[in-house]
Amino acid sequence: MTLFFRLTIALIFFSASGLVADDRIGQHHPQAPSAIRTSGVPELPTDLFDALRPYGDIRYAALNDFAPDGQSLLVASRLGNVTQLYRVTRPGGMRRQVVFTSDRVNYGRFLRHGKHLRFVYTMSSSGNENNQVYLRNLKTGTTKRLTDGISRHGLGPRRHHDDLLVIASNRRNGRDTDIFLVDPDHPDKWRTLKQVDGEFWYADDWSPDDRRLLMVRYVSVNESYPHILDIDTGKMTPLPLPDVAPEKVSWHMLCWSPDGKAVYAATDMVGEFTHLARIDLDSGRYTWLTRDIPWNVVDMKISPTGGELAFVVNADGSSVLYRMTLPDHRRTRVTLPMGRVGALQYSPDGKQLGFNLGTATHPTDVFTYRLADGELTRWTHSEMGGLNEEHFTGQRLFRYKSFDGRMIPAFIREPKNPGPHPVLIYIHGGPEGQVRPGLGGASQYWISEHGIAVIAPNVRGSRGYGKTYLKLDNGYKREDAVRDIGALLDWIKEQPHLDESRVGVMGGSYGGYMVLASLVHYGDRIRAGSDTVGISNFVTFLENTKAYRRDLRRAEYGDERDPEMRAFLQNISPSNNADKIRSSLLITHGLNDPRVPVTEARQMARAVRANGQAVWYVVADDEGHGFAKKDNAEFSRVVLTEFWKRHLLPKE
Repeated sequence: MTLFFRLTIALIFFSASGLVADDRIGQHHPQAPSAIRTSGVPELPTDLFDALRPYGDIRYAALNDFAPDGQSLLVASRLGNVTQLYRVTRPGGMRRQVVFTSDRVNYGRFLRHGKHLRFVYTMSSSGNENNQVYLRNLKTGTTKRLTDGISRHGLGPRRHHDDLLVIASNRRNGRDTDIFLVDPDHPDKWRTLKQVDGEFWYADDWSPDDRRLLMVRYVSVNESYPHILDIDTGKMTPLPLPDVAPEKVSWHMLCWSPDGKAVYAATDMVGEFTHLARIDLDSGRYTWLTRDIPWNVVDMKISPTGGELAFVVNADGSSVLYRMTLPDHRRTRVTLPMGRVGALQYSPDGKQLGFNLGTATHPTDVFTYRLADGELTRWTHSEMGGLNEEHFTGQRLFRYKSFDGRMIPAFIREPKNPGPHPVLIYIHGGPEGQVRPGLGGASQYWISEHGIAVIAPNVRGSRGYGKTYLKLDNGYKREDAVRDIGALLDWIKEQPHLDESRVGVMGGSYGGYMVLASLVHYGDRIRAGSDTVGISNFVTFLENTKAYRRDLRRAEYGDERDPEMRAFLQNISPSNNADKIRSSLLITHGLNDPRVPVTEARQMARAVRANGQAVWYVVADDEGHGFAKKDNAEFSRVVLTEFWKRHLLPKE
């Protein structure tokens, strides 16, 4: 599911408090790109730039859409400094660039009608996430912006019988997201489909006759409400629910049946996991299709011919792809290499199924599966930066016992030499994210060249292990997830091939908070921590994150306007416990971050330095929630590697 948001054009609270100027006090590092400023970062070994450059040159490809004739694909890839869109006309063929911008392109989709080959795509500026929608005509070579250039927008489902687009935008007030119907040939005329204050809605799928739209009101990862919108009357009707339905249910990936008489959806209404169901709209009857599979359904698509449905299950982190015939619901498993599958797309004629596939030793590439005979075809061959993938280290899944006896799943990559190895703990963001098999990027360098073992736990609150597990860190239970890191440190101590005296921890966004909290509680057992775009104080974060996402985050972390919750959040916030941090710290942030404002980084650096601790600080003026530009990411990678070398490796 994709959430569509809007940002206000000016960073008002930054300029009002003088914090923009404060962040620019940091000097430009002589080895850094022009947009990066640092403080506390030493001169970096020049040979380290050369050693890490191939890891920055590892590429990927991600399927966006089939062309209307099904003979070519629109894919996203980064061959230059940022991700752009490319057209691939045959398997293994050249990626022909079709969008040329200085900012990262998010997503593209072909239009199905008209005499010219056209597509729409979304892009924001310098990481501010003010996504705009653009129309690109490949015949004329022209590009036209369809949105206002100021607000945040997102693409919803495409209509079947014309090229009208669903666009979500909070241009009305900078906070609430409204749903519109837009003709790309007449972008000045927007028809409002849904407008409401204080709620967040998104559109999932058009009925076969384009007269009804499946809509979802999203409250949190644990709570959402499905509806059917009648386009002619504007009437919104809740999807029928059985009498035994729990009060709060999560819904994902709603799709119409080919005859328009039923809806297919993934929901956690029964049991712990998200299961696939068919809901008959006349009778309200639910037919459960995957209850025998004890894992979440995470992706689903119905063939345009109506003969089958494809879905993906996240089985303990790895993907399993199934095909299901309609209407009899017989399913078969598709045999694929173990890895991560996503972005399911059927070709317009329904004869092929396209998807992305990446593994623990190879980056994501685009594949198609021919339904008639099961032939798997690889369309892209992502470059490995000149590296030999045979030398890459895979991941091993294990579980360790936490403070309450609960078993915590984690992935580990280990050097091939006997050890004992220093350890780097990577903590994902979200907080409801999940570490799944992937190539690992720079971690492959740390493992092979410096003998560092990398462990990535899915602490409580991670998705993928049932809704009970997902809720275990909510509200006042926030620090129970931090205690899972303490239990992992206990596990490391018991492993003879791991060195408990040389442990580092890293993470981004919510994972950045987890890094800081781990240093507060376990600083005597952790040498160093790297916080990227992390939350340092929950109260200031909730007060200063963009208005369009504030209530969504309150549903997860707690409402800071409640005095009792506010006191709790202040008590656990790392910036208020900086005097307990004795480990070395690296903080990295983007100046334009709309999710976790850069002030979270600045106040943490100040608080730690006030106690006499050294902090390496890196801020990029042209980035947001993470570094999307290759040159910035490469510099950050070198800084991070030098940081680990100095704090986790023995002195030479």
